[in-house]
Amino acid sequence: MAGPLLGIRVVEIGTLIAAPFATRMLADFGAEVIKIEAPGRGDPLREWRKLHEGTSLWWYLQARNKKSVALDLKTPEGLDIACQLAATADVVVENFRPGGLEKLGLGWDVLSALNPNLVMVRISGYGQTGPYRDRPGFGAIGEAMGGIRFTTGAPSTPPSRVGISLGDSLASLHAVIGALMALLRVKTGQGQGQVVDVSLFESVFNLMESLVPEYDFFGHVRERSGGAMPGISPSNTYPTADGGYVVIAGNSDPIFRRLMGVIGRADLANDPALRGNEGRVARNEELDAAIATWSATLPTAAVLAALEAAEVPASRIYSVADIMSDPHYLARDMIRQAVLPDGAEVKMPGVTPKLSATPGGVRWEGPRLGEHTADVLRGLGFDAGKIERLQKIGVVQ
Repeated sequence: MAGPLLGIRVVEIGTLIAAPFATRMLADFGAEVIKIEAPGRGDPLREWRKLHEGTSLWWYLQARNKKSVALDLKTPEGLDIACQLAATADVVVENFRPGGLEKLGLGWDVLSALNPNLVMVRISGYGQTGPYRDRPGFGAIGEAMGGIRFTTGAPSTPPSRVGISLGDSLASLHAVIGALMALLRVKTGQGQGQVVDVSLFESVFNLMESLVPEYDFFGHVRERSGGAMPGISPSNTYPTADGGYVVIAGNSDPIFRRLMGVIGRADLANDPALRGNEGRVARNEELDAAIATWSATLPTAAVLAALEAAEVPASRIYSVADIMSDPHYLARDMIRQAVLPDGAEVKMPGVTPKLSATPGGVRWEGPRLGEHTADVLRGLGFDAGKIERLQKIGVVQ
């Protein structure tokens, strides 16, 4: 459980989702992540959503494998400790609004002077430059500006949220990618540290496929399409006889012919006009109706069994209850048992991706506020008397 990032020190100066999720990924794979939190209440995520004994279950997942240092960054002593930590770090990850760290005295100019090899990952709504840089931005705003909200939902309804904080999570993944690329440059001797500038809206926009060239070349604006894949046929969500739904992707040429065989429509399988995707897109409504007519006569399990036998990609739409009991999730260690500080047991998501030689792992669940403050300060050379003094005056907890 050492992981490939063993020996990498990461300092997190962030709250809620984007920066903490990025550092959680790094921590899962062995990095020492020191999370700086404000004394008193700490990261607001500790109190978000479903709570157990006053602490969010999400917190235990988001902060696993991290060390919590409760530090008042608005005091000279707290600022000095943060600078000392940055001087010993490989990576600093933050998600303040641009200029926020500079106001505290922890800007790139200060930290890079202390540590020229430092990689500083900066996550914000709109990025560190541009006319919108100073606007407040959350994941929902990034999803709206990035284009995904406009294409999410049914044509007859307003644009929808996908059900999770997608904008934040996408920014987190881009932050991890950027951090590792910049870190690789330093560790291979190709150069010194640098800033990784991640914006929520660009992280969403980066996933938007051929949206831009389709509009520029054809004037086409991709709209909401429900469960269908515009321009790719057939691929949609279809009803079953027991009130369920299955997603069926029959959009490659050989798979389409096998799918038509399963539903008993040899006429469509052998129709020359339907041999390629372009012809199928032109008759998409007809194909969807034929598939739905067949699927609606059978229970979900029978539909999936028939499609699996014919090697047609398909799946029921999983709820969390389906996920928790699915044998493939269990076989891949994606549902793991965790023990909370009071001894309560709860299931949590496992670690991904899977590395064959240096896999990630979970060493502990999210820490108590300030649980590692004294240990980290001792590592910086602080003696017991100095730590006690800083605790008494409220600089650390």
